[in-house]
Amino acid sequence: MAIEGFEASRIATNGIELSVHRAGAGEPLVLLHGFPQNHRCWEKIAPRLAERFDVIVPDLRGYGDSDAPEGVAAYAKREMALDIVGVLDALGLTRAHVLGHDRGARVAYRLALDHPDRVKRLGIIEIVPTGDFWAAWDAELALAAYHWTFLAQPAPLPERMILADGPGYIDWTLEAWSKAPGLGAFGAAALESYRAQGADPLRVAAMCNDYRAGATIDRRIDAESRAAGLKIDAPLLFLWAAGGFPARTGDPLGVWRDWTAMVTGQEIDGSGHFMMEEVPEPVLVAVLAHFAA
Repeated sequence: MAIEGFEASRIATNGIELSVHRAGAGEPLVLLHGFPQNHRCWEKIAPRLAERFDVIVPDLRGYGDSDAPEGVAAYAKREMALDIVGVLDALGLTRAHVLGHDRGARVAYRLALDHPDRVKRLGIIEIVPTGDFWAAWDAELALAAYHWTFLAQPAPLPERMILADGPGYIDWTLEAWSKAPGLGAFGAAALESYRAQGADPLRVAAMCNDYRAGATIDRRIDAESRAAGLKIDAPLLFLWAAGGFPARTGDPLGVWRDWTAMVTGQEIDGSGHFMMEEVPEPVLVAVLAHFAA
């Protein structure tokens, strides 16, 4: 299920193996996907990025074809960031640009905070930091982001409910978070791979553990980082959609200014949450300008 022009391999890292896709030449650029997706969410922009960069696209642990260890702690973003450090080490890379969407963006900013020497420039798509997002909740945001509490419920409640119709749940989520009705923004191969995850008990459990970690471990670590005054050193690009989740927090760019002095941002028009697939061109333009600076 590799993106066209990309070569797939498995890389041992941090006690597990990740499925990793790679193409291009130039400065290394790591792309990290989110929920409920995998590496294929980048298929519309990754080939174009590979014209300028050495593009490395892992499936996060628990997603795609990567290993899916058991337990909530295995999906703490600090642990998942170590996976990416191990990938860079295995490829002989000291530093890389990193671009993340959704859950992958949470791995990306934790990587930048915990391992600042490994991240040259950082891109964040459609999130604010985990602790800030929880702190912004009101009734409207709780209804829109219900999955944060649903998926974080103790096992096996959400797993059983999702697996009653996993592909249907995936389709509903993709459409509900997109701006346009239907699933036209998503390629056939991408949809097939996302639906397969929704039907796989191992992957569903991993996705739930991802959110359980977000509600507990990640939230605590964010609070500790804020209390310690920890800041992101890498220049940061933040992209968000007018109708997406970060926009509902009020001032999402202002949230990121509290985490770094070097942030630029852009609201992307005409898109919902999955902007790399919904409106790839403006995303590509913004990302190229940032990482080629």
